[in-house]
Parts: sequence; C-alpha cells; structure tokens
Amino acid sequence: MNDTPHFPPATGVGSLPGTDAREAAKAATGSFEDFPHLPELPARGPGADMIGRTAGLLVELYARVEPSGWRIGDRPGRDTRRARSWLGEDLDALEEFTQGYEGLLKVQAVGPWTLAAALELKNGEAALSDPGACRDLAASLAEGLRQHLEEVRRRVPGARLVLQLDEPSLTAVLRGQVRTASGYRTHRAVDRQTVEATLRDVVGVHDGGPVVVHSCAGDVPFALLRRAGVAGISFAFSLLTERDDEVIGEAVEGGTRLFAGVVPGTDAPLSDPAGSVMGVRTLWRRLGLRPVLLPEAVTVTPACGLAGASPGYARSAYAHCVRAARSLADNPE
Repeated sequence: MNDTPHFPPATGVGSLPGTDAREAAKAATGSFEDFPHLPELPARGPGADMIGRTAGLLVELYARVEPSGWRIGDRPGRDTRRARSWLGEDLDALEEFTQGYEGLLKVQAVGPWTLAAALELKNGEAALSDPGACRDLAASLAEGLRQHLEEVRRRVPGARLVLQLDEPSLTAVLRGQVRTASGYRTHRAVDRQTVEATLRDVVGVHDGGPVVVHSCAGDVPFALLRRAGVAGISFAFSLLTERDDEVIGEAVEGGTRLFAGVVPGTDAPLSDPAGSVMGVRTLWRRLGLRPVLLPEAVTVTPACGLAGASPGYARSAYAHCVRAARSLADNPE
C-alpha cells in the first residue's frame, strides 16, 4: 500500500495545448507552485500523444504508427525516437523551471489496461486480445516507468514524485466494451482479479511512493483501484452518480485522496470558484462526512487533460482550479 502524503489542494491532469515545451512547463509550475506536473503536448503529433509517449517508455518492446494506430514492432524506429526526443525536451523544460524545488511533482503515463486496449499486435488486434501479450506489456511498462521515475528524480532531486496512471479505457476493459479491429465485435471482458493484480504490480514500481489513477470515463472502479494500492483517484466529477456514493464514502474514510475534476477540459464559461466546487460540498453533505475533512480529502483539477482547449483557456482553467480549492478550504460548509 502506498504511503499517502499530504496532497496539495490543486493540480493539473497532464496535457496542455500548443507545442512549446518551455511555455507548458512555465504554466504547470507557475500555476501550481506546490504541486506542479510534467506537461504533455499532443499537438506536436504522433509520439507526443498519450499512447505514443508511453510506448516510448517501454523496455524491450517498441511501437510504430500505422494508419490504424500504434502497433507493437520488433525494433525501435523513427516513431520511438521521436517520442523519446519529445519527452527529453519536456524534461529539460521542467528541470529549468523546477531549480531548487522541493515538494510533490506529478508525472503521468498510460496505465497497463488502456495501453493494452490501444496498442495493436502484428495481426492488427489490440494487445488486450492476448493474455500473454498483456502480461509482457505490463512488465515492460513497469520497467520503463521505474527508469523514467529515476530520470525525473535525477533532474529534480528535491521533488517527491507522484505517479499518475491514465486509465480512461479501464471501465471498457472490465465490461468487455473494447471493440475488435473489425469494429463488429468487442473483446471479452478481462477478469477483475487479473485487472487488479496487474495494476497492483505496476503501482508497486513506485516503491512506496504515491500513485494516482486518472480516468475521465464514467463508472470509475473506485473499490478495485483502492485494493490495487493507489493513494488517489482522479475523475471527472460531473460523471459521478448517486450510485457512486457508497464507494466514495469508503474511499474518503479509507484515506484515498479524491482528485475531483470540476473545471471543464475544453473552453467553457467558468463560474465563480465557489460555484465550481458546489457539487463537491453537496456530495459531502449527502455522504454525511464532516466538512472540515474536505480540504484534507480533495484535490481540485480540470475534468480531463486540456489538449483540446485554447492556450488562454488552459491558463484560466489552472488559475480557476487554485481559486476553487481555496474556496473549499476557506468555506468547507
């Protein structure tokens, strides 16, 4: 089980608009002075996207871009080199803007099940279709993440790293809703115990450090993620239903941090900060939890990555997260 730190009140999810690594690092470190994150800039193209970036971290497995998406290949090619080069650029920029920084720093990568649903085997089907391929992929990812975390520690030695695993396809994997290459069928649902055990193994690479799982899909499996040992769960708040009340109450009482995505991920009018977290306060009252627990249990974030937003909105959304978190702390009632 992860040692859960005292998480600061607000942070970003991961992706930002644009192609300038220094601008992105400046936004992520300047907006969240006590909980910055390593930005991702998918607008640069294949290899800077979520799947390509994580494929570039894999050890002894490689992927290349095909018309249908990312496909596992035999050796590193241009696409792997490009993904690694862009990650290096992003790390250079982050290092520049975190000189002397001491505190929590979040890095993101795609989790094993979303990766298995997205990466194709040589036959064009998702790795998800082959249990052996899923095991190999998870092992390769775990080793790649271990090396990646070491590299970030070397560059920002004062930071305490938080690893975020992006798992937007997790619910679809559990429900057998991931489509086959033909699009006419779906892959069989993966056994929940297998999903949990694989996640636990990947979470374990952070060596006792805090791991957060992010999904902006509905029906996030809170209980399964808690059993897998995560310290926090990041989700789109608007997709919660009252069916989730019990598992959320159990998560809070069990010390799991809620990363509540309350600020829209694409350009939208922003209400006053107190209005953005009104739903969180309402949930708290419904659960019968003490209001004083709110700032101790909730970190405010955008609902999802901001890659589809305008640069101006992305900056505003980050500032809004900070103000909304302050509103929760100042007036938890």
